[in-house]
Amino acid sequence: MKGPLWNVLPDGWLAGQVKNAATVTLGKMLQSKDSGSDVRAPYMRAANVQPDGVLALDDVKEMWFGEDELGQLSIRAGDVVVVEGGQGGFGRAAYVDQDLPGWGFQNSINRLRPIGDFDGRFIAFYLIALRASGFIRAYSNVVSMPHLTAEKLARIPIPLPPVGVQRAIADYLDHETARIDTLIEEQQRLIEMLHERRRSVVQHAVAGSDRNDVCQTGDPWWPELPDDWTPVSLRRVLRGLADGPHFSPNYVDDGVMFLSARNVKVDRWSLDDAKFVSEADYLEFSKRVVPEPGDVLYTKGGTTGIARVVDLDFPFQVWVHVAVLKVRHDLVEPSFLAYALNSGPCYDQSQLFTRGATNNDLGLTRIVNIVTPLPPLDEQRRIVAYLDDETAKIGALIAETERFIELSRERRSALITAAVTGQIDVRKAA
Repeated sequence: MKGPLWNVLPDGWLAGQVKNAATVTLGKMLQSKDSGSDVRAPYMRAANVQPDGVLALDDVKEMWFGEDELGQLSIRAGDVVVVEGGQGGFGRAAYVDQDLPGWGFQNSINRLRPIGDFDGRFIAFYLIALRASGFIRAYSNVVSMPHLTAEKLARIPIPLPPVGVQRAIADYLDHETARIDTLIEEQQRLIEMLHERRRSVVQHAVAGSDRNDVCQTGDPWWPELPDDWTPVSLRRVLRGLADGPHFSPNYVDDGVMFLSARNVKVDRWSLDDAKFVSEADYLEFSKRVVPEPGDVLYTKGGTTGIARVVDLDFPFQVWVHVAVLKVRHDLVEPSFLAYALNSGPCYDQSQLFTRGATNNDLGLTRIVNIVTPLPPLDEQRRIVAYLDDETAKIGALIAETERFIELSRERRSALITAAVTGQIDVRKAA
């Protein structure tokens, strides 16, 4: 019998369905009120089950359960929890390695309780491999909101090695995935250090800290600058600024690119998920402003305070969350301005000027009050050339480290798949 991840299984292995290895139970709907004799208890929900089998229990919510209900929906060491629905997480699985007395679980979770001596870790690893392969997405009901229902989860084919082999595989994968995860965490810390190094290099340069003629400016954001530099408000170096339409347009599959704040990064464009508007809408929005090479885009909604010089060689438009800064080229180099706006002091000002607890807004009338250093033009160009070179080196190291992490994750996934389908003999590999 072939399965979703295997053609042939080792001798002595059987093939069955998840329901042959574990009972499958769906949790209860969210209950916000006491029906009379209920108890309030913590519950597992989709957000607690993270990628790669991570169970995150720091953020715990409570709801009402009947006492009998709480007994039926218990969670204990050895169980496996699987996310039932939601675009981001359906099919995520995690092994529960500790008893959770008094806990229940919501109907965004299916609980697998191993039958007899079946090893929950083996089941969890198998479901993690299955999701990584794309099988879960293809298998689930993905019309609008995807669901991996309890019935469908119970019918998923699964290899059934002898219990002793299951344990050996789970022990091996516990050790090997922990080793890979540690390696990935180390590389992620390295990336954080490189980003910090980039910020430090930029701030040092745009503040003229390498000059020996710095003097007091009286400005709280840039208290010391070289003698021939001046702290100026943004309004002084702009000939205009505007944002995009203050409504969501009708998007089309093929049209003119329409950028929002998420597409603008400090070190790159992020255009994979960019949206498009019709030519007619582009022309209408262009009555407000036309972004051009040499302008600076500045995020003013969502994630605020990120600047990037326009170097795109095709027409595009922006949404309300992006400001187009029209720069006075007789005073400032656009790239210098972008570096300065992304430095610590300018970013801190942008956050100070951002309003709104849930919908962040860095208004145009507040943007122009941000204070930036203004060196002579020839020195701005020298600083930009230096920073372009230095940030490119740091960017290359970050890209190399990200690629290493990607390969490590691929290695992790391949190792799990090979182990749970018997393609490697873990007794020899250990």
